[in-house]
Amino acid sequence: MTGVERAAGQGAEVGPVLLGVRHHGPGSARAVRAALEQIRPRIVLIEGPPEADTLIPLAADEEMRPPVALLAHAVDEPGRSAFWPLAGFSPEWVAIRWALEHDVPARFIDLPATHTLAWGRQEDQAGTEHSPDAQAAAEHSPDAEAAEDGDTGPGPADPRIDPIGVLAETAGYDDPERWWEDVVEHRGAGEGDALAPFTALEEAMSALRDTYGSGGYDRDPVREAYMRLQVRAAQREFEGSVAVVCGAWHVPALRQKTTVAADKALLKGLPKVKADMTWVPWTHRRLSRASGYGAGIDSPGWYEHLFSAPDRPVERWLTKVAGLLRAEDRIVSSAHVIEAVRLAETLAAMRGRPLPGLSETTDAVRAVMCEGSDVPLELVRDRLVVGDVLGEVPSSAPAVPLQRDLTRLQRRLRLKPEALEREMELDLRKENDAARSRLLHRLRLLGIAWGEPAVSRGSTGTFRETWRLRWEPELSVRIAEAGVWGTTVLSAATAKAEADAVTAQGLADVTALAEHCLLAELPAALPTVMRVLADRAALDTDVGHLAQALPALVRSLRYGDVRGTDTAALAEVAAGLAERVFVGLPPACAALDADAAEEMRRHVDAVHAAVGLLGDAPAAEPGSLRNRWRSVLRVLSGRDTVPGGIRGRAVRLLLDDGELDQDEAALLMGLALSPGTPPPDAAAWIEGFVGGGSGGGMLLVHDERLLGLVDAWLTGVPADSFTDVLPLLRRTFSVYEPGVRRTLGELVRRGPGAGGGATSAGCGTPGFAADLDPARADAVLPVVRLLLGLDEAEENTDNHLAGVTG
Repeated sequence: MTGVERAAGQGAEVGPVLLGVRHHGPGSARAVRAALEQIRPRIVLIEGPPEADTLIPLAADEEMRPPVALLAHAVDEPGRSAFWPLAGFSPEWVAIRWALEHDVPARFIDLPATHTLAWGRQEDQAGTEHSPDAQAAAEHSPDAEAAEDGDTGPGPADPRIDPIGVLAETAGYDDPERWWEDVVEHRGAGEGDALAPFTALEEAMSALRDTYGSGGYDRDPVREAYMRLQVRAAQREFEGSVAVVCGAWHVPALRQKTTVAADKALLKGLPKVKADMTWVPWTHRRLSRASGYGAGIDSPGWYEHLFSAPDRPVERWLTKVAGLLRAEDRIVSSAHVIEAVRLAETLAAMRGRPLPGLSETTDAVRAVMCEGSDVPLELVRDRLVVGDVLGEVPSSAPAVPLQRDLTRLQRRLRLKPEALEREMELDLRKENDAARSRLLHRLRLLGIAWGEPAVSRGSTGTFRETWRLRWEPELSVRIAEAGVWGTTVLSAATAKAEADAVTAQGLADVTALAEHCLLAELPAALPTVMRVLADRAALDTDVGHLAQALPALVRSLRYGDVRGTDTAALAEVAAGLAERVFVGLPPACAALDADAAEEMRRHVDAVHAAVGLLGDAPAAEPGSLRNRWRSVLRVLSGRDTVPGGIRGRAVRLLLDDGELDQDEAALLMGLALSPGTPPPDAAAWIEGFVGGGSGGGMLLVHDERLLGLVDAWLTGVPADSFTDVLPLLRRTFSVYEPGVRRTLGELVRRGPGAGGGATSAGCGTPGFAADLDPARADAVLPVVRLLLGLDEAEENTDNHLAGVTG
């Protein structure tokens, strides 16, 4: 007589009914439901943290939709957390729902989270590498999974075993998932006796425990001792009519005869922390090992389908696949579906499987619907096999005040959290979009990365923003962590910004924080940030730090304009910072090595752009600042001690601003490329002048004199130096568009104008001249007017005037 038979009361001894399952296994879930219907226990005990007992009734709420997870976190350290995820096809979830539907008490019996979280803290203090989240996975599901945290079997470095892997290997399978599908998922819940699958699984696990003991899971004896105590207490209270849903790995240990004193001795002296627990939404993607949180299954979307499909699961699955591919504009007909079903069934028969599994349906989809390509197949895996289903929890679930405020804002702003990544365009001139932007920026400042800024595909103006949104379950932990800063998103972000300003390491960090405060519209935090910024700017003498900090300040001024924020104090600090950069930049550019020169050149570009924007700010003085900056650029362009790359960039910036005419630029280039200049220095000058994606290619295309100078210098480089400058030149010209490179090649092949000097009408390269050709320019004016709509606008104006005067 088996242990399950004795537990069911079919022998003289009455004991608990132990239903050993595979976590997140649809076959186990169906079997649990059938077994509970057969035995009708008076109480259901479930592997899980007992602190969640009060949360069980919420599973019956209409707003609760799996996948969800139990989240436990330490009260004094919210970042120390653990999850117990449950999908609609998880046996534990099925047991909870059955108990609620039949008015049967349900309780969790695993080791309390207060000990689990304390264990994680001790490991961190000891310097181990286990994170609380990974430990939660291991604590929840070490049985019949690939060790939940990425372990695939015993080895020299890790003695823990994968029970399913061992059983599959014993049965001659090289794939544990395929073995599980064949012996459980494709065999139903038992013919006649709903307890038969659990009897077979208990016997197999008993053999494994006899061979491997705890299998390398050192905490299991403690957990199992606690579970045995809870089972005994329930038996006394409910007179033996007890059903236990737990991992199959634990069943032999729970069946083991031990004394109460021995079990209590194992639990003596366990560390504790105060813990809170609630329900949080989960996703199918986070149930997948591929996503980084090892919940034990590769294909949650497929398992959900197997559990929910009423009949013909293969036909229904392939119909889903066809619908997805059609939505992506691939040609898939009903004939494809029919042929794919036939192929999947044939493959299953050839491989000796009772029904087609995921591998057979995948091979059929690849061959029939994807024409042998893995590219559309990857889409099927991402959207269907794994999936982006995001669960929901009721509003009555316990939550920290910050979470409740965020939920309120999400509803008011119509920003629904979604597991599928999506882009959202915001027009900051609209009140609702501006509020959305403030919320997302405040959350980023709090470390809650629900949205990430993205490059806008449309307008590049400051009144538009593009965000890439995706909700991950771990954000619930980040919200709990951020709860220490305040009870609302606004108050928490303000307090966090003030604290970050005081502890910021560098000047650039403070300026970036000031920018974030303006984007998030945190007026209460700005005084503190500005005070720290002024102090740091006054004490920092590193020109590189000052130049790195200036662009963020100037961007903040523009954001203040868009959002209507008073930025007078910020503009004053920015102008003072710019003056200090102007004074310190020329000496700082002297005697630099190649790497330092490249970094300083980037600073010069950033300061140049910032000065241009600062000149547009209402509180700045554009004339004086821009003139001072141009004087600095002239000093840099003519000083021999400044590296060639910086000198070339200074000349280019002056030329673009109209401060140098082309003759002066050609003269400076000629001096820089003279025979007396070392080739590496000359190559660096060229890179600074026409490199870096700054439109230098078009400058050479449209100014033959400059192209001639470069060509003449390049052909005159000595052979022994050419290989030294070639990598730098290739880097310079490789960033040009293919059309620009092709045009430059054609111009060089034709040869420059007379002597490479100024071209005149009738000589040199066709289409190039020193002066503007009015006739050629006038020829394009009609097209330009048409593109800009000027003719239509003038016609409308004339009609309006005619109507008024008529």
